[in-house]
Amino acid sequence: MSTVVLIGAQWGDEGKGKVTDFLAEKAQMVVRYQGGNNAGHTVVVDDREFKLHLIPSGILYENKVCIIGNGTVIDPKVLLEELKSLRDRGVNTDNLRISSKAHVIMPYHQRIDAADEESKGNQKIGTTGRGIGPAYMDKSARVGVRMADLVDDEEFPKVLESALAQKNRLLTEYYGVEGFDYKELLQEYQGYAQELRGYVEDVSVLVSGTIEEGRNVLFEGAQGTMLDLDHGTYPFVTSSHPVAASACLGTGIGPTKIDKVIGVAKAYITRVGEGPFPTELFDETGKFIRKQGHEFGTTTGRPRRCGWFDAVVARYSARINGLDYLSITKLDVLSGMDTIKICTGYKYKGEVMNEFPESRKALAACEPIYEEYPGWKEDISAVRKYEDLPDTTKRYLERLGEVSGVPVGIIGIGPKRSQTIIMEKLY
Repeated sequence: MSTVVLIGAQWGDEGKGKVTDFLAEKAQMVVRYQGGNNAGHTVVVDDREFKLHLIPSGILYENKVCIIGNGTVIDPKVLLEELKSLRDRGVNTDNLRISSKAHVIMPYHQRIDAADEESKGNQKIGTTGRGIGPAYMDKSARVGVRMADLVDDEEFPKVLESALAQKNRLLTEYYGVEGFDYKELLQEYQGYAQELRGYVEDVSVLVSGTIEEGRNVLFEGAQGTMLDLDHGTYPFVTSSHPVAASACLGTGIGPTKIDKVIGVAKAYITRVGEGPFPTELFDETGKFIRKQGHEFGTTTGRPRRCGWFDAVVARYSARINGLDYLSITKLDVLSGMDTIKICTGYKYKGEVMNEFPESRKALAACEPIYEEYPGWKEDISAVRKYEDLPDTTKRYLERLGEVSGVPVGIIGIGPKRSQTIIMEKLY
C-alpha cells in the first residue's frame, strides 16, 4: 500500500494533470484536496485531449474512485458542465464522490471577485475572476454555503436567504453593482442540487477506509507551492493551500497516512498573473519557450510568463513540502536550444542568497545567478528509456536533481501518457 501526494513545485501549470493521470494507473483512488475551477489540467490519452478543472484526472480510467475533497470550493454549474463533457466523450463518471463539507461558489462570489479586482486599479493581483477568493473568504468568515447545505431542500433556502441579504448590500452599496434575485437564484441552485445530490457524502470515511484496506491512494493539488496562501509569493497567491500538508486538511486524514510526496516541476519555469519572477525571460528565448511549450492557461487562455529553471524555488518547495522526488515535465520543449541555464542562487544587494526570501520587496530586487549548460538538438519525444536520452540531456537532468536537493523520479518528454520515463518505483 502507498499513499502519494502530488504537488506543484513552482507557480502552478507544471503539468500535474498528466503526471496524475500517469500515476493513477496504479492507484485505486484519486483525491483532489484544494482549489477550485481557477485551476486546469490538460491530459492527452490516445491522442484525445481532455481539459479538466475540478474533477481529478483519474476519472479517465475505469474503476478509479475519484474524490473532490472538503478543501476545494465548487462551482456547481462548472462541475455539471465538466461531467456532461466527459460523459459526452464516453467517460464514465459514476465513481466521482464529493465532500459534503466542500464549499460552494455562488454567483455573488464571482461578481464580488470581478468588482474587487477592478477596484484595485494598478494594484491588481491577477485573479481569474471565478469567485475562488470570495468563496474561501466566506468559508473563513463562517458564512459560506457547503455542499451539505446545497443538497438539503430544507436548509438551503434559509442559508441562501441569509447570505444573499448580506451580499446584495455589499454589491450595491459598496461596489455599486447589481445584486441578485433570491427566488431566481434559489430555483437555479436547487436544480443543480438535484443533479449533484447522488455524488455527495462524507469522503473522509471513504478515503480512510481505502487506506486501511491497503490500497493505493493518490492525492493531487491544484496550482503550485509558490501560490500557497501562507508560503507563496503573497499577495500574488491563490486563496488555498496547494502544499502537501493540505492533503490531510483537505480530505480529513491524519499526516501519518502519507507515504511519499512528489513535486512536479517543468524543465524551465512559468507563472501567470502579477508578482516578482526572478528568472523571467523577456527576449526571444522566452518567446521560443512559450511557443514550443504552448504556454497558455488551460482555464484562462492567458499567456504564461516564462523563465529558466529556478533551483532556489525548487529547494524552497522541497523544504516546505518534504519532497521525496521531482517529476520533471516538458523536457522536450528545450530541444533545439544551443545553451540552457539554471538559476542556482540570487544576488541581493551584492550578497549571494541561496534561500528564497520572505520579503516580496527583496524578491523583486533579486538577480538570478546562472549556470550554463550545452543544449541538445535531438527530438527526444519518442525516447522511452533514460539511457537513450542524449548525454547533454542526462547531464541537465542530473544537475536539476543536484541543485534542487531532490532526486528526479519521473521525466516527461511530451504531453501523452506514453511519453513518460519512470526513474523510481513510486508505489
